[in-house]
Amino acid sequence: MTDTLATATTTGALGTAGTTTGAQSTAGLHRAMRPRQLVMMSLGGAIGAGLFVGSGAGIAVAGPAILISFLVAAVLVVFVMRMMGEMAAANPASGAFSEHTENALGPVAGRTIGWLYWVQVIIVIAAEATGAAAITAVALPGIPQWASALFYMIALTGVNLVGVRRFGEVEFWFAAIKIAAILGFLVIGVAMIAGWMPTFETTGFSNLTAHGGFAPTGIAGIAAGLLIVVFAFGGTEIIAIAAAETADPRRNVGRAVRTLVWRILVFYIGSVLVMVTILPWTSEDLATGPFVAVLQAGAVPGAAAVMTVIVVVALLSSLNAMLFSASRMIFSLSHRGSAHPVFGRLSSNGVPRNAVLASVAFGFVTVGLNYLYPDRVLPLLLNAVGSTILVLWTFVAVSHLVLRRRARRNGTEDALPLKMWGFPYLSYATLGLLAGIAVLALFDTAARTQLLATGALTAAIAGTCTVLARRRAAAETARVETVQERQP
Repeated sequence: MTDTLATATTTGALGTAGTTTGAQSTAGLHRAMRPRQLVMMSLGGAIGAGLFVGSGAGIAVAGPAILISFLVAAVLVVFVMRMMGEMAAANPASGAFSEHTENALGPVAGRTIGWLYWVQVIIVIAAEATGAAAITAVALPGIPQWASALFYMIALTGVNLVGVRRFGEVEFWFAAIKIAAILGFLVIGVAMIAGWMPTFETTGFSNLTAHGGFAPTGIAGIAAGLLIVVFAFGGTEIIAIAAAETADPRRNVGRAVRTLVWRILVFYIGSVLVMVTILPWTSEDLATGPFVAVLQAGAVPGAAAVMTVIVVVALLSSLNAMLFSASRMIFSLSHRGSAHPVFGRLSSNGVPRNAVLASVAFGFVTVGLNYLYPDRVLPLLLNAVGSTILVLWTFVAVSHLVLRRRARRNGTEDALPLKMWGFPYLSYATLGLLAGIAVLALFDTAARTQLLATGALTAAIAGTCTVLARRRAAAETARVETVQERQP
């Protein structure tokens, strides 16, 4: 297909140019994912290793005021997901925000964000497998790290190849385990704070202010904490991608996005509030393993072993979901002429098998790297994709502004099945928050390096997409001229 697809107009509820693209990129995919699977997946995507592991690092730099950092990040992700949900409900497509960006800003922009997302996700897949294998190696020293990584990669590749309904069911139970763990943690935490646990002597809420105040490291600490926690919400975009494979995307996407707000507040803010209330923020155990530290303070038997299993499940859940997202993105790019046609083919059960295998290939490469350099792989992988989420969310916000205004001009705004609140003011506020986080990142050495690397990668992908688009356009022009010359 050529780039002219993006300008072939059939105006829908969102006033999108090029909705033909979305239809092409979902052709043949089975709409077999059940509503309960999508809703649970939306929650599971927002509860990952960032909460189970990263929250401790945030507490270490901001103290109890990390709650402010989490609240700001939660508001940001809720706004982004609402905008993404509006576009996905109006135009469900396997390329999701990549296709919406193409409709709003043109082929180069849409395909740039599509490829950037794909690169980010295949690295995250490898990082999640490495992280899960590293934890397994500590818990079970007799199993080499590379062997665990290989097992996890093979198992979850198999899950993604058997069909979207089976994938959805596995992800449903992964999410259920994580939710049950956090609910149990919250119940135990409340009991400890209230003094109902005979094995723990409560100090009430004094830890929130007793060790240097609520914000012991000031605004700088809150800002540093924000840089850590904002990336904990990566993965929620799977809702928009999975929408193309649900029976009633307009209804189901809206349901999933609407329930995301209170779930994030309860699970994220609630968990972190329990942590900084029960233990002093200066606790070294809280910094390295916050959930385990709290449960051990309450003398909960087997706390370390249980949380080890939960963290591994969280990592594997993310790996599973990211592999699904990556395969659908390159499948969409193939149908838009930006990836080889082989990645747009479907197996008999409606799975883009070649796209799945291409998306998981780098993960298998890291199995070998885990064999050679087991202690150096994970940090390198995580640094490589540190800031891509900021670029992705910025494209989502800008695309939403363009498409919503287009729908308003076309008179189709009222037909939208899901709408962003307070348009356009909250959309602009989202862009302001993203710009503020980017500015904060420039003043942090590690974050600045990641941000500059992401900028360079985005520019390289955009340049490549521009060159390829011009070549395709030139080839199409030459073909048309040749046909015209042959006509009598």
